[in-house]
Amino acid sequence: MKSVVNPLNVSRFLRLYDDAAAQKGIEVSIGFDFHEYVSITNRVPTKKPTYPIFRPDRSPIKPGEGYWMVGVDSSDEVAFVEAARLYDLSHSNFAEHLESLKVFYADPGKHAHPQDRCICTAPSARKITGKVVYHGDVWVRRDLRGQGVPKIMTGIVRGVSFAMWAPDFVCGLAPRWSHDKSVYLAAHFEPGGSMLQLVDEDIVDDDWLMWVTGEELRQSVDQHHRSQSP
Repeated sequence: MKSVVNPLNVSRFLRLYDDAAAQKGIEVSIGFDFHEYVSITNRVPTKKPTYPIFRPDRSPIKPGEGYWMVGVDSSDEVAFVEAARLYDLSHSNFAEHLESLKVFYADPGKHAHPQDRCICTAPSARKITGKVVYHGDVWVRRDLRGQGVPKIMTGIVRGVSFAMWAPDFVCGLAPRWSHDKSVYLAAHFEPGGSMLQLVDEDIVDDDWLMWVTGEELRQSVDQHHRSQSP
């Protein structure tokens, strides 16, 4: 049986990453209204449109099953954004959820284009079941890239997700170059995560699967808070 989440360990873990963001002049906030999130991301001129995963018009997120974060600089300009949501895959797995397009649309029969498709060949995706947190829609302002900001963002997402849900898995989809350059704090990376086409969204992706297990997440939170920096 898993032990309960230790709120002190989580707060210390999150403080490391919040302090790291503050050292870059960025204030991080968390929100739960995805209508507000889309309104924020729509005002960021260099960010691609938010995927339907996090858009209420295509995939509504119930209260308590998702959140987003935004970082702003001293001029109140958006520095980065990211979002996360919880899926109950106790009777399914992440590969099936992707290929059914239910990751992207609450009702694929209503919203998906006839030519929409997602192929997942990553073997581990079929082992990702139970309480699964997906995080994505990552955007970092150009002048802050190459400075470790995505690792700060990933740390915050992991801490908040652990505190809220103590999930069985936390996963995401990212291009191979992000693995080659060690952009994220991913414990595991595997090719074939999502070969995706969403016609109406003008989306064509070929992403790797990245994930950590719930136990790895717990260990990182319980142990990492003792270190001096992310």
